Amino acid sequence: MHRLDNKVAIITGAAQGIGAATARLFAREGAKVVINVRTDDDRAAALVQEIGPQNAMVFAADVADHAGVNAMIDATIARFGRVDVLVNNAGINVFNDPLKLTDEEWERCFAVDLKGVWHCCQAVLPHMLAAGAGSIVNIASVHGHKIIPGAFPYPVAKHGLIGLTRALGIQYAAQGVRVNSISPGLIMTPIAQTYFNSQPDPVAARQRQADLLPCKRIGEPEEVAYTALFLATDEARFINATDILIDGGRSQLYHE
Repeated sequence: MHRLDNKVAIITGAAQGIGAATARLFAREGAKVVINVRTDDDRAAALVQEIGPQNAMVFAADVADHAGVNAMIDATIARFGRVDVLVNNAGINVFNDPLKLTDEEWERCFAVDLKGVWHCCQAVLPHMLAAGAGSIVNIASVHGHKIIPGAFPYPVAKHGLIGLTRALGIQYAAQGVRVNSISPGLIMTPIAQTYFNSQPDPVAARQRQADLLPCKRIGEPEEVAYTALFLATDEARFINATDILIDGGRSQLYHE
């Protein structure tokens, strides 16, 4: 406990799934938490009440909107006085056949999954550099390492996000700011559960996916959150410009 005492963390896309798990864990470890959502969300408001209004706030902003992101950082500084940790979790899934993909799908995917991360980094970096310390954790994906047919252009954006992580981590390493990423595999988020529920036999569909994993189970949001926590703390002070895979070993298999 208390691994993030006196720290202030912004977590984007934090209404549910990995983002919400990260917000809860960071708060339990002593951080003041800014819960970013795209639009006002009852789930985010409930999360603030769960954590405690004195230690958390909601800020609605689309990370694709540069002005909105800047306003979020300003509000964080006004409320809590600093920004020590940024977890870029907000993202959207855009999966299509490349030749069927519309310009709108392409633009929206990159606006959120890559440009949105850059907006948030660009807004917090001056504050972290002034303080001489800071940790940015980007939530990438196994799609940034391995390609699944029919998932275009999501993996293109996630490859770019891992590249952004490495470039920024190296750029600011000597100034006390670390930038790392996490690449989750299949995690049992509400989005994943919605997919399974859409199948004729949800239980069988979930079991089929679990059977593909060496550990024979699907990951949990808290398992990603604990890795983000480690990267956010001074325990990881010599880890920089690095991506950590959290996929139960799935991406290391040569074949199924």
